[in-house]
Amino acid sequence: MPQFDVYKNPSKKSSAYYPYLVDIQNNYISELETRIVIPLGKAELFNNEAMTRLQISLSFDNENLLLMTPQISSISRKQLKKPVGSVAHLIQDIIDALDFAISGI
Repeated sequence: MPQFDVYKNPSKKSSAYYPYLVDIQNNYISELETRIVIPLGKAELFNNEAMTRLQISLSFDNENLLLMTPQISSISRKQLKKPVGSVAHLIQDIIDALDFAISGI
């Protein structure tokens, strides 16, 4: 499972708000049964406002989305089916958002 691949959110309940999940887990720990993910939320449901340095605004599949770093979570790897894309081009922005969440820097 390549790092920074995007998957459809398998949860019927939350996918209306968070249609996609970004797998941020490094493959060095691929033996785990879970993957660390960050949901992509529909920007219009959050007033199209991103929290500076913590959330990343992006367009994916013709939707304006926010990387919801504060909602970082894990999910069973079995629930992540076929990737629908990648946000690997945002690697440094994602790492910076995670670093800001953890260290405030």
